Amino acid sequence: MRLAVAPDPRTETAEVALDAYGRLEALCDPGSLELIRTDVLSPAMGEKARAGDGALAGAGLIDGRQVFCYAQDSTYAGGSLGEQHANTIVRVLELADKARAPVVGFVSSGGARMQEGVAALGGYGRIFHRTVKLSGRVPQVSIVTGLSAGGGAYSPALTDWVVMTEQSSMFLTGPGVVREALGEDVSADQLGGTRVHERNGVCHFVAPSDLNAAFLARELLGYLPRHRDASPLAAPPREPRAYDPSDPVPADPRRVYNVREVIRALVDGGELLEVAAGWARNLVTGFARIDGRTVGVVANQPHYLGGIIDADAAQKGARFVSKCDAFRIPLLVLVDTPGYMPGTKQESVGVIRFGADFVHAFAAAEVPRVTLILRKAFGGAYITMNSKDLGADYVFAWPNAEIGVMAAKSAVGIIHRRELAAADDPDAARERLAADYAETRLCPQAAASTGYIDELITPGETRSRLLWAFRSLERGVS
Repeated sequence: MRLAVAPDPRTETAEVALDAYGRLEALCDPGSLELIRTDVLSPAMGEKARAGDGALAGAGLIDGRQVFCYAQDSTYAGGSLGEQHANTIVRVLELADKARAPVVGFVSSGGARMQEGVAALGGYGRIFHRTVKLSGRVPQVSIVTGLSAGGGAYSPALTDWVVMTEQSSMFLTGPGVVREALGEDVSADQLGGTRVHERNGVCHFVAPSDLNAAFLARELLGYLPRHRDASPLAAPPREPRAYDPSDPVPADPRRVYNVREVIRALVDGGELLEVAAGWARNLVTGFARIDGRTVGVVANQPHYLGGIIDADAAQKGARFVSKCDAFRIPLLVLVDTPGYMPGTKQESVGVIRFGADFVHAFAAAEVPRVTLILRKAFGGAYITMNSKDLGADYVFAWPNAEIGVMAAKSAVGIIHRRELAAADDPDAARERLAADYAETRLCPQAAASTGYIDELITPGETRSRLLWAFRSLERGVS
């Protein structure tokens, strides 16, 4: 089928049922799709298979750039994967490797084809091997359009970005097996629907329909390079939202706000393509443009858990930073965090390990990195969030920011505990000592005077300083 008018993927739900061919055509520029492996035989099925043995493969263009793609056909043997079906997908991955072009796969599969036994399992092994070999070399996007079980769930999870439609589900073992093994009666949606996977980090984006998902993938690839040694396409620069970036930030450090509103006042057109928005909501990650150039944004989110970093936020941040580094996308880091989440639960789930992964991702990153401290940066979280000593190229701070080991009242409670215990009015003494500590130890001027901050900037000049910073570092990503 050919689509005459494409809906806006952000605002309009497309009530169009697409078959495998329709999905590929919706993904590619009009008239650019060419099919691959259209006459494959499937001896195990006892008939001539549909193109690619239930997997339709093609090559096309997205915004004039080469892309390879495939779509599993769930109407043919439930989208199950046999040897020739696997060969079709492997062929797409091989061609993408040779052409150094992105891969987009529409996934809907019941898993390995029972009739082919170990040959089907081996097919998944070859797909996994090729997918991992391509990792970090070209962008790989999976769009889950239906039920995907077993290897059909692992396959997209190995790619860089996973889009799920609202009608889809993913799981390693289906409801029937769960019912038989555990006595738990659960639906496919409850077991592995979007409400599950957008909250656990398996799924990065959710789209209302196949058509919306195809256009979301096009938008995502528009922010990314064709391969790791290329630069993303530049877009015409646009002004951000017309308000001061500090307007959304309350003066009271204990009040919350939505950091997305700060981002929209800094990036081109106020547009942010947020990645994994439903997972670890205390950290915002996504793609935007500054001066027409792609940047990856990592920002603490005070609106949720006060912007504190926990194990999930650390995992989310580490993955995103590593992907940006792999594809040479500069990073903008916005900091407003009281530190790491304390407590036995966090320690038991391995916050040390995941926090170390976050630190490692920033420390290992070789792309340009610019940090802006909005309001507060305390303790290990100050270091983790792309500090100067962790390798940030530039670190800016707003004049009212606080930077230190911990908040003033907590700090003086430790440093001056004997004085406070002996005071006639401990509360008044704590307030006085905390004010003095904040003025002398936490103020950004103290960090700037010792070189830990490169420059104190007013909120109104933030956009211009970011433009300058990234322009000065452009040579490293050309």
